[in-house]
Amino acid sequence: MAEKETLRIAAVADLHAKKTSQGAYAEMFAKVSQAADVLLLCGDLTDYGAAEEARLLARDITTSLRIPALGVLGNHDFESGKQDEIVKILTDSGVTMLDGSSTEIDGVGFGGVKGFGGGFGRRALGAWGEEIIKHFVHETIEEALKLEAALARLRTPQKIAVLHYSPIQATVEGEPPEIIAFLGSTRLEEVVDRYRCSVVFHGHAHHGTLEGRTKGNAAVYNVALPLLKRAFPDQLPYRVVEVPIAETVPT
Repeated sequence: MAEKETLRIAAVADLHAKKTSQGAYAEMFAKVSQAADVLLLCGDLTDYGAAEEARLLARDITTSLRIPALGVLGNHDFESGKQDEIVKILTDSGVTMLDGSSTEIDGVGFGGVKGFGGGFGRRALGAWGEEIIKHFVHETIEEALKLEAALARLRTPQKIAVLHYSPIQATVEGEPPEIIAFLGSTRLEEVVDRYRCSVVFHGHAHHGTLEGRTKGNAAVYNVALPLLKRAFPDQLPYRVVEVPIAETVPT
C-alpha cells in the first residue's frame, strides 16, 4: 500500500449544542467520516456549558463519527462552570480534548488551547492600569504559554494549531468593530509563527471571514458553523483542508 501523502482535516466550531439538539449532528458526523481522516471541534461545543448539552453531542459522536476527533473548549463551554465535566463527557465519547496538550495523527502534529481575547497588533491590550485589566491580559498570556507548551512537544514536520479564539484580525473582520478585541489575540499568532505551524483552525467569530494568514504565512481558517452555513449554503457546515504530511505550506 502506498504511503499516505496528505491528511484530510475536517473542522467545525460553534456547534452550540442545546438540550433540544438530540440527533442534530448525526448526519454531519457521518458525512465527515467519509470526507476526512480527522475531525477538529474548535470550541463552543455547547450553548450554555451544560453537561446535558455535552451528553447529547457526545451521543451523536459515538453513534455517527468513525474517524479520530480532537477538540478544544470555547467560552460558551465555561458558562455554567461545568467545563471539567464537559471535557470528561467528550473524552469518554472518544474525542481527544486539547488544553495546552498535543497529539499526533498519521505523522501530523496537533496542539490546542481555547485561547482568549486582547486584540491585535499595536492596539492589543497591555497589562497596565487597573488590576482587572492586568488579570484579563494575564489570561491571554497564560493561554499563549499553554499553546507554546503544546507545540513545543511536537516533533512532526507539520504542526497544526487548534483554537477557539483567533490569532489574527483578518478572520474576525466582518464582526462589529466594538468586539474585535474580544475575539482573539496577537499573542496566539506569535506562538503559531515561532513554532512554524502551517495551519490554524479557530471559531468564535460567527460573522468573520473564512481565511487569512499569519505574519509567518500560516494559513488560518475560521470554521465557525454559522459562517460556514452562510458561505456554503448547499453543503453541510464543516470545512475540509488537505495538509501534506511532508513539511510544505498548503496553499
